[in-house]
Amino acid sequence: MNLLSKTPQSFYKEKFVGLTYTNQKIQDKEFENCVFEKCIFIECVFENCRFIDIIFSGCSISANKPYNSQYINVTFKDSKIMGFDWTKVKNVRSITFERCDISYSNFSFVKLPELKLLECISNEVNFNESDLTGGIFTKTDFYKSVFSNTNLSKADFRKAFNYGIDINFNKLTKVKFSLPEATSLLKSLDIILD
Repeated sequence: MNLLSKTPQSFYKEKFVGLTYTNQKIQDKEFENCVFEKCIFIECVFENCRFIDIIFSGCSISANKPYNSQYINVTFKDSKIMGFDWTKVKNVRSITFERCDISYSNFSFVKLPELKLLECISNEVNFNESDLTGGIFTKTDFYKSVFSNTNLSKADFRKAFNYGIDINFNKLTKVKFSLPEATSLLKSLDIILD
């Protein structure tokens, strides 16, 4: 199946297995109720594409640019989605990552309430100025990820670790944390613990 054709194409309830695209431009495609399994998309541009009710399983998606594309009700499982620039997406809603590596991605200024990062690696990810209200981040590693002016109200960070969240510069109303990881929140208070 060729995703590089210039004509618009719609795919419904299709299963794509083992597709590999590197440095390609995929445009004007609509995928609905589809599954991508063990596919590789490296440094690709997705322009004017729609992904609705999609599952990516065991895929490698690195350094892609989703220009003017839409991601609605998309689940990534056991995949690498590294260096993905979510700020270029036209519309994004209901995204779930399960056991994924989303390191080096950019969610700054993105409104993505109820984002789910479940048992993920989220190293050096930019969450500045994003709205992650009600997000679930269970057992996720946030090593060197950046939170600044981020709305984390009602988020669930239980069993998440390596997060550096300054309580003075983020909205943390009714956020759930677990010990001992929650002690890292005290670093921003300029206090001495003995």
